[in-house]
Amino acid sequence: MLLSLQHVDVYFGKIPILLDINGEIQDKARIGLVGPNGAGKTTLLNTMLGLIEPEKGTVAAKPHLKTGYLRQNSGLSGKNTIYDEMLLPFSPLLRTKERMDALSLQLASPSLGKEETKALTEELSRLQIAFEAGDGYMIDVKIKTVLNGMGFQDKDHSTVIDTLSGGEKTRLALAKLLLSEPELLILDEPTNHLDFKTLTWLEEYLLSYKGAVITVSHDRYFLDQVATEIWEIEFNRMRTFRGNYSKYKQLKQELMARWEKEYDAQQEEIADLKDYIARNLVRATTAKSAQSRVKKLQRMEVIDRPREYAKKMALRFDFDRDPVKEVLNAEDLSLTVGEGPQKKHLFDHLSLSVRKGDKIAIIGENGVGKSSLLKALLGEIPFCGGKYRWGKEVKIAYFDQENKRLPPYSSALDALWNKNKSRTELEIRSMLGKVLLSGEDVYKPVSILSGGEKAKLSFAILMMERGNVLVLDEPTNHLDLPSKETLEEALMEFSGTLLFVSHDRYLLSRVPQKIIELYPDHVHVYPGNYEAYLKAKENEKPLLEKKEPKKEPKNSGGRKSKEQKAREAEARAKKKALEDEIAALEEKIASMEDDLLHPERFEGNYQAMDDHCIRLEEEKTKLSQLEEAWFMMLEEEEE
Repeated sequence: MLLSLQHVDVYFGKIPILLDINGEIQDKARIGLVGPNGAGKTTLLNTMLGLIEPEKGTVAAKPHLKTGYLRQNSGLSGKNTIYDEMLLPFSPLLRTKERMDALSLQLASPSLGKEETKALTEELSRLQIAFEAGDGYMIDVKIKTVLNGMGFQDKDHSTVIDTLSGGEKTRLALAKLLLSEPELLILDEPTNHLDFKTLTWLEEYLLSYKGAVITVSHDRYFLDQVATEIWEIEFNRMRTFRGNYSKYKQLKQELMARWEKEYDAQQEEIADLKDYIARNLVRATTAKSAQSRVKKLQRMEVIDRPREYAKKMALRFDFDRDPVKEVLNAEDLSLTVGEGPQKKHLFDHLSLSVRKGDKIAIIGENGVGKSSLLKALLGEIPFCGGKYRWGKEVKIAYFDQENKRLPPYSSALDALWNKNKSRTELEIRSMLGKVLLSGEDVYKPVSILSGGEKAKLSFAILMMERGNVLVLDEPTNHLDLPSKETLEEALMEFSGTLLFVSHDRYLLSRVPQKIIELYPDHVHVYPGNYEAYLKAKENEKPLLEKKEPKKEPKNSGGRKSKEQKAREAEARAKKKALEDEIAALEEKIASMEDDLLHPERFEGNYQAMDDHCIRLEEEKTKLSQLEEAWFMMLEEEEE
């Protein structure tokens, strides 16, 4: 066990934040920490790390427990290069290597005495064993593996950190933390700024991570892939559920249903007891029986009324008139955005067709132009080529992820009312209430609303616009988990046409009937949801590999040329020879290290032992070079 919490209470002043918290973190645990915003998730993490002292209870950690904590949106900064920063987690090992090199030089000196030679040799042997145990010869391979996985494969590793974007700095902070390999890895919203490819790599990396992992995330798909246990904080208390996020939702629903049933049954029993007591307590013949019921009532442990943490939004998107069958037809579109030095060409030759009732998601790498495509289709920015046409009777309702259409200095009430001047104040307030904006909140200027509140106001506007085509740009941004689930249900029930951009894989798994992946020079349409998309992508790999030889010159028939076959055979032979050489060298190094553990094999000849240590160091350097060559060969093979 790495850490335990026993009956922990945490207060902020006199306000309780966490009450009677109990939990254990075992080796290799995979815990997802969930709960509404403000429920106390960050407080719990800080308490586990010893940054907050509990008012009551104990937090017991394994002695010398190595922890690593990635705070939300906490990026790196400084004048270090990417690679130098990634070396920092290995500083102890690198210092060990420096000492080993220094010892090797000392041992090469012919003026050393026997005792001094023996002492230096024993120290070098200890350091070599420690260096080997810490995978010291794999440092470079580890750094490149993690940097590639975190999306830095095309980035010059000599780039200074301060020149990176905010998202890159956050990804780099996560990469550095992964390289430090703490026994307990705590991640607060680690999926921010990650594309699908990087998310998939991170999920696979965490599944094989040798330590324990606690993740706070609003990415439900990520929690489904990584977590095997869910800790839920609600009403200052914590419950634990075995399984991933989807299993937790099922178990929570069953728990609430059982709790409701038990509560209702007990309330009915209490009412019956009270009624019997009221009717019989004063009668001489039944007083004794009534008195026993009084005692039973007093002994009864009353079940609390089941509570939902907060009301859920009441979203429903309706429209008044159906559009024609062909909602949108676009052919050979090209798009360039920006001016001057900021000008950027996004894509060419994009064609798509949207029919009535379609629910279509648009995905693609960051910067490929997904949001810009929506804006151009809405006429906000011009295409530089191609043509498109919306069908008759189409009425579009648009959700902008940046909420730039909201008037910043108007109140939430006025922002909605000004778009619906014919409605009464009661109707406007009722609509705001449906998205959980009520009381004094409706008078707040839009500029001071939180991201989640702005999104909810935008949903209220959408509902009152009654569009038969919803165009949504990242609609789940800033929403907590209950709000995301409410939105999903509303979009699944919507009978109109839906065109949306999203990186929320849980939403992509539930809502779309079709996924369009956007590339710089074309689009690819995949029928079905996100799981169907992943399956199709997996099936595409062998086809792409078969198509690859067509790029070779003088090979119009699609078969591999003799030259290409020869090159591939030569590459395979080189890789196999390299692997054999590495295996043989590893075996040789292991044997040489074993000799150092038995100094009697040198028969008291310290010079022979010195020479042995020098040769061992040379062999390990050679192994490191061979592993680097193998890694480079693997990268070339993947490309």
